[in-house]
Amino acid sequence: MSNYAIELTDVSFSFRVNATGANSLREWLLRGGKEFFPKKPVLHHIHLQIEKGICFAILGRNGSGKSTLLRIISGIIEADSGKVEVKGRIAPVLSLGAGLEPELSGYDNMRLLCTLMGFNPKEIGQLIAAIADFSELTASDLQMQVKRYSTGMMARLTFSIAVASQPDILIIDEVLAVGDAGFQEKCYRRIREINQAGATVIFVSHSVPDVLQLCEQACVLADGKIVFFGDVKESCDIYTRQFQI
Repeated sequence: MSNYAIELTDVSFSFRVNATGANSLREWLLRGGKEFFPKKPVLHHIHLQIEKGICFAILGRNGSGKSTLLRIISGIIEADSGKVEVKGRIAPVLSLGAGLEPELSGYDNMRLLCTLMGFNPKEIGQLIAAIADFSELTASDLQMQVKRYSTGMMARLTFSIAVASQPDILIIDEVLAVGDAGFQEKCYRRIREINQAGATVIFVSHSVPDVLQLCEQACVLADGKIVFFGDVKESCDIYTRQFQI
């Protein structure tokens, strides 16, 4: 039996772009009737195996395909081709405010997301208390519509909901970069606790010190391809060299 939490085999993905800039059929015809939404390749033949229970980093410059790869692993988008196998319940923290309904209050978002995660009413009551405590948001904050939150408040609520229970796989994509230093350190302690309890953690960050501190293994993406897989320090060195001219 495989000891991998995540296995990707020959995974590719493209999205469509409006290459002409036309906003109507008439504009499109006036501009020569070229292909309206051609595909732009984002990921190319990705092969990736991540062991259960490790903290794994995905490194790469902006636009390299990191966030798209995480969304495919999370099941938010479907790959054009290839095979994706994920074993266990995923708690993704993919972007600022992802999954939150802006018109609802913090409390209502907690109830909604915990329900979608499959918890019963009794469990949700316990989780709401834990989420509020971890986030350090006040009762007044949590009664307010999320659309009125600052970026830091959104980060606190998003992360706190994701880590309120023990997931099998925790995915963190840059969202902690907007938090204050004290809350960031609290989040890193919680990530370590979840990892030490047996969860697989996938961590995306531009902070090399954080990656070196948290992760055991890593890969580096460039132009939608994995250019290195293995030792975390060597991965960080390769990633850092991408910025050298």
